Amino acid sequence: MLEIFPAIDLKEGKAVRLFQGEMASAKIYGEASEFAKKFEDLGAKWVHIVDLDGAFCGKPKNLAVIENIAKTCQLKIQLGGGIRDEDTIKTYTDMGIDRLILGSVAMKNPAFVKEMAKKYKIAVGIDSKNGKVAVDGWAKTGEIKDLELAEMFQNSDIDAIICTDISRDGALSGINVEWTLQMAKHSGCFCIASGGFKDKNDLYALEQGLKDNAMCGGVIIGKAYYEGQVDLGWVLKRFV
Repeated sequence: MLEIFPAIDLKEGKAVRLFQGEMASAKIYGEASEFAKKFEDLGAKWVHIVDLDGAFCGKPKNLAVIENIAKTCQLKIQLGGGIRDEDTIKTYTDMGIDRLILGSVAMKNPAFVKEMAKKYKIAVGIDSKNGKVAVDGWAKTGEIKDLELAEMFQNSDIDAIICTDISRDGALSGINVEWTLQMAKHSGCFCIASGGFKDKNDLYALEQGLKDNAMCGGVIIGKAYYEGQVDLGWVLKRFV
């Protein structure tokens, strides 16, 4: 099974896309709520939202926009960016957010993430740069290796791991299928591929890789949709 997650990256309330996580590269595409509605109309079940401003400053910065999306569409929402404590998790859960992504704090305090996963629907975001985990809006790279961090969440209660290959993010260069499968094997978790999605060939390759390994997973579709490189309606009919 391959789940599809069309993406909305939020910067100052607008839907944008970055290149390799650089805020200065942000290209504005329009109102986030309008894209959420488009995804719903096309048949999506999920929307993947990242509060980019929140990721960089470590606390929520686009609450009003996120709450509006939660109220005005029926999509399940997977949300990350600046979620570092239980109060923020509870705020978003009370808002109706279905799954919350913990990234920086997962590297810094994996025990906290495991504890939160017992109470809330939690995904771990593992963002990799040259095999090392990047944190704080990808502004810093730690010493821990991506596969080592994935292994820490074996047999935990987390819902998923979202694995982003930063070198491919926003580059339309194709997702890193083999690395995504390695992350799934090391964690034993449902893994969602992120970074570089280009076209339907990525979908076929990931689908086949998951099938060969008797695993389920997902993929995040961002820039390829916004730049008109992929027919999201066809993708959702084929895979959802």
